[in-house]
Amino acid sequence: MSLAVVSKHLRVLEDAGLLDIEEDGWVRRCHLDAAPLSEAFRWLTRHGVLWEDRFDALADHLENEDR
Repeated sequence: MSLAVVSKHLRVLEDAGLLDIEEDGWVRRCHLDAAPLSEAFRWLTRHGVLWEDRFDALADHLENEDR
């Protein structure tokens, strides 16, 4: 992976509020701040069961329709 590609990915993470960058001269230390992801994880956990059940019901319906 080129330096430009890595820099672009790091910039996206920083813009999303997931990355803290500490500059020390020529060195840039990056630290992942995963706290904002916890809200997304809670949402996915809460709604994942609902969607899994619906997709399972759809699969059952389509299998029965083919018969």
